[in-house]
Amino acid sequence: MPLSSPLSPPGRDLSAHESDSERRRRRARFLRDLAEARELRDRVQPRRAKVARLRHAMRMRTFRW
Repeated sequence: MPLSSPLSPPGRDLSAHESDSERRRRRARFLRDLAEARELRDRVQPRRAKVARLRHAMRMRTFRW
């Protein structure tokens, strides 16, 4: 039975470490998909996107460095 870390997802064992490049590739793919989903949502719901933009701008204006 392979050893697995309590922090790793089920089904993954420690003997089959994935390389950093594989992890970065998967993360980049996830972030691209997330951005694509956000763009699609903004196109489908323009009013909600505008409100979110205004809310974000207000947060940035009131943020103290």
